Amino acid sequence: MKFLVTGGAGFVGSNIVRELVRRKHEVTVLDDFSSGSFKNLLGFGGDISPVSICEKDRLQRLPSGYEAIFHEAAITDTTVHDQRRMMEVNVEGFRNILDFALESGVKTVVYASSAGTYGNGKCPMVESSTPTPENVYGFSKAIMDNVARDFSAANKNLKVVGLRYFNVYGPGEYYKGKVASMMYQLYLQMKAGKRPRVFTAGEQQRDFVYIKDVVRANMLAMEKGRSGGVYNVATGRPEDFNKVIACLNKSMGLKLETEYFENPYNFFQNKTQADMTLSERDLGFKAEYNLERGIEDYVATLKAENR
Repeated sequence: MKFLVTGGAGFVGSNIVRELVRRKHEVTVLDDFSSGSFKNLLGFGGDISPVSICEKDRLQRLPSGYEAIFHEAAITDTTVHDQRRMMEVNVEGFRNILDFALESGVKTVVYASSAGTYGNGKCPMVESSTPTPENVYGFSKAIMDNVARDFSAANKNLKVVGLRYFNVYGPGEYYKGKVASMMYQLYLQMKAGKRPRVFTAGEQQRDFVYIKDVVRANMLAMEKGRSGGVYNVATGRPEDFNKVIACLNKSMGLKLETEYFENPYNFFQNKTQADMTLSERDLGFKAEYNLERGIEDYVATLKAENR
């Protein structure tokens, strides 16, 4: 089968590409390389279209015949404060992808939403709750969920499924730079022999989810997701940064002590935790990697790649 992956040179997108190729499918990558890297696609044997999702005319000239689209292209840097730019790329770009999918006979679109829609909401975070984003990135993702719901209701022959990623980490995120996960940032500090630095007293909790589970959730969403539905992708088990550092120390064979410093931000999420009831019921998704196993696998990959 043929698939299109937007943002396919990025972190999550490139991992989806590799999984589809592993399954012997024909894959086309669409990426304008504004944040993705060709290095994430080394060895890829398919086609690449260097097109922005905002270029509707060029999107309409893409080939047809795709079974599904995995839509990962977006501005994901939460420090971007240009509200118009964020909405143009994330929301209007998404509309363009949906229009292309409808016009070219695509059966399914699976798109990346975000736990950023929940903001500093009550835990565990449930998909049916009213979005309370704290930044324009989270707001753009919440509006994407609205667009998807309305579009799928108006077009019954196109299935549109959203996945709200929580704190994703794993191979392929290296080229995100300063917006790579804390997992990778801490790894780099510790590899350099420096004490890992986190906010006092390292007890802030995150629902960390390993990239291999995220990819599997995408495959399940394509196969089983309810059109117009949006699903949490996480473990449902929040862990604090002290636990992260302990796992990194163990996997790296180190015994570095933590250096704590005061949080300089007025707003900071002290905890994220997903309610996984809907994802388990509809998709049959349950994370296979807990924090210890995910970090162990990640560190092994980093060492093998000499990173």
